[in-house]
Amino acid sequence: MRDQETVPQADFRSYYGRPVLKTPVWDWRIAAYFFTGGLAAGSALLGAGADLTGRPTLRRVGRISGLVNLLASMVFLISDLGRPERFHHMLRVAKPTSPMSMGTWILAAFGPGSGLSAVAELIPRRFRSTWPARLLDWTARPAGLGAAAVAPAVASYSAVLLSHTAVPAWREAHPYLPFVFTGSAAASSAGLGMLLTPVDEAGPARRLAVAGAGAEIVASRMLDRRLGVVSEAYTTGKAHRLRTWAEYLTIGGAAGAAVGGRRRSVAVLSGVALLTGSALQRFGVFEAGVESTRDPRYVVVPQRARLDAGRPARGDERPEPPLRRLMSRLRLSPAAERLRIRSVRSG
Repeated sequence: MRDQETVPQADFRSYYGRPVLKTPVWDWRIAAYFFTGGLAAGSALLGAGADLTGRPTLRRVGRISGLVNLLASMVFLISDLGRPERFHHMLRVAKPTSPMSMGTWILAAFGPGSGLSAVAELIPRRFRSTWPARLLDWTARPAGLGAAAVAPAVASYSAVLLSHTAVPAWREAHPYLPFVFTGSAAASSAGLGMLLTPVDEAGPARRLAVAGAGAEIVASRMLDRRLGVVSEAYTTGKAHRLRTWAEYLTIGGAAGAAVGGRRRSVAVLSGVALLTGSALQRFGVFEAGVESTRDPRYVVVPQRARLDAGRPARGDERPEPPLRRLMSRLRLSPAAERLRIRSVRSG
């Protein structure tokens, strides 16, 4: 009889079925910013490697592509901010606990080296004998190597930024998103290198395409399978369609680079496939995040799972007061401690 009177566990319902979180105000420009920023990082890394191995055409493509895509990413970011001075204001402070602040400084560290090495490639031939041109050419290699050293952080910091938001599909994917974005950046930059470089110099780009595509696909599959209920945001709807096409194109581009990359026609098709697949991957992740804010389940179910496992829900981690921490160590509840104090005082 007592078992029949037990109240069943209530199903979660939000207030009038309304979303728990607000939908992000970002639009397609942020997804484009993620893509071009990763492409700039991978291109700078590829250009530095080509410089060290004596591949002048691939070096030129990598350096110029790094600068062009960096400028494009800045245009997308600043236009989305609405007020350009906001980017300047972020440079007034350095806050290690803020991914936005650290990302701004990472871009500031990456930009000068990428720009200097690219400008050295753009000097007209008739001016290369002048002393400013020779000085710029002498500083181009250390500048390019400096940009390449910062490039992995540029490729992955946007994933860290997404993971530190309250958007469930981005926050729950924090172990995997940096690998998805870094692999995608490597694959896209390699695709651009294959597209614009003769096949006899594009060997490093082909190898980078295979490695980057492999890392992206593995991390993306793990993301789909290990997020619990939140993975539905990635495996349904528009996000699923975008990411499915991204996977097909990335795998096809990597296969073409590995098997037939020495043929010019195959290299061009593979490069286009890798670039398109990388862009669709970023837009797919962006769409999954937006969609996850519209269903309250994606917010509450992971929180309940963490609470059932004895861990605080994210966003609820607050330092325990010293007295309560001391009581827990003594295995006394606050009520029991108050009762003990009263008994001591009355006695």
